[in-house]
Amino acid sequence: MQRLRERFPNTRITLLSDEKLGELWIHHAGVDAVMTFNRADNPWSVARRLGAQRFEAALVLPNSPRSALEVWLAGIPRRYGYAGRWRNWFLTQAVPHPVGRLRLARRSVREVKRLIHRPNLARAVTGGASYGHQSHDYLHLAAAFGANPDPLPPKLEVSADEIAVALAEIRGLPRAEQPGKDDSPRVLLGLNPSAAYGPAKRWPVGRFAEVIREISERVPNCIWLTFGAAADWDLCEEVARLAKGQILNLAGKTSLRQMMALLKACRVLLTNDSGPMHVAAALGTPVVVPFGSTSPELTGPGLPGDPRHHILRSNAACAPCFRRTCPIDFRCMTGIPAERAVAAIMKTLGVFIEPRLQ
Repeated sequence: MQRLRERFPNTRITLLSDEKLGELWIHHAGVDAVMTFNRADNPWSVARRLGAQRFEAALVLPNSPRSALEVWLAGIPRRYGYAGRWRNWFLTQAVPHPVGRLRLARRSVREVKRLIHRPNLARAVTGGASYGHQSHDYLHLAAAFGANPDPLPPKLEVSADEIAVALAEIRGLPRAEQPGKDDSPRVLLGLNPSAAYGPAKRWPVGRFAEVIREISERVPNCIWLTFGAAADWDLCEEVARLAKGQILNLAGKTSLRQMMALLKACRVLLTNDSGPMHVAAALGTPVVVPFGSTSPELTGPGLPGDPRHHILRSNAACAPCFRRTCPIDFRCMTGIPAERAVAAIMKTLGVFIEPRLQ
């Protein structure tokens, strides 16, 4: 969206988004308006609303046939998207995928077991390969519109007022413990122990608790804010029970904009590979992330190589396997000790030692 705005500074750009993500784009300089859809919508209902806006062109980011069908039904004259089965007929320009991209498929259980016994085979298959971050796919597609395809950091926006209101509305956080309310401001740290894709992406609960205990001893004026959906409440409570630190469980208690504001207020977020990880990075908050079954080369936080973010990995030969559950002993995650996360967080706090928000 940033590159499209550069290319078309005076063009009205409307983003079509799932309604649960629509609020992400408030204040974004690359978006003039947001249209949303939900599960009750079908391609014809979405197309009718698109058609009423009389758009001149559409850039179809998803690879699904449905997304291409919707803009065709809407009668949008120029329709750009990646070439693919069952969708090329709906596009006026079917863009070929970038040449030379290596995509890692989900490993079978048999392959996982074979790799842990023959680690050299894993290095031969993946060693030296350039996977290419998935954000490059979207930039390559935007280049079909004449946009600059060079990568740049993803960016989301929240206002200072939103941050102030979110902090004031946190239930259970005494006013004196809010940043800037006394002579010894609290250090807000974020925690996201969940991941929607499945348990294979989740660092063990005990490791999160170890980190909280150690950091809380070294930074006695810190408060941990845990984020997640309502279904993650019990998981966050389990972390709090084991850690016995100053933890405020906000799972299921915030709107998307409130979560964004609080993530912005945090000095660092300790998280699994997840949606909040990407949101925090796009807001400029450093993240510390254990990676196991997924690949940071493909879906890492922020701009690849950004030194503010810390990627933690084990030497498991079977990783990344891209499976939702581990078929063996979860070594890709248990092989990442809590001490590495502690060191990464302390390094981040050392760099960003001054309060980031007044």
